Amino acid sequence: MRTYLVVIDETDEALLALRFATRRAAKTGGAVHILALVEPQDFVAWAGVQQTIEEESRARAEALVVSAAGTILEESGLRPAITVKQGRGPNVVREMLTERSDIHALVLGASAGGGPGPLVSHFTGANMGTLPCPVMVIPGSLTHEDIDRLS
Repeated sequence: MRTYLVVIDETDEALLALRFATRRAAKTGGAVHILALVEPQDFVAWAGVQQTIEEESRARAEALVVSAAGTILEESGLRPAITVKQGRGPNVVREMLTERSDIHALVLGASAGGGPGPLVSHFTGANMGTLPCPVMVIPGSLTHEDIDRLS
């Protein structure tokens, strides 16, 4: 089965990428895997404070993917796989792509304004040729109607 890996956060472009991947999966008999990243926190002098910050970040990421999964299930009937991992974005994504042979495309959202985010920059730059699957970059300027038409 063709699986689309979508890295999501709280941005509009991530939600557009998720919409695109969901529509493609529904039309091709594929699946969606949602990945939420919890970036490691810089060292804080007090371990308890750092632990609280990390727990809050993880809770936000988990709430985000649960909400996104509910939307996907409601709109398309697909039940996405969910992963929440702590680590530096490019490293975690590359690890997942290496470990999971069922992932056939990495779907990322690009901001409508400004430069590309760190994942888009990383995976469409010099490292693109080393990936085991294609990268789909969904422009943040697209509307929901555009996404539906293109997917």
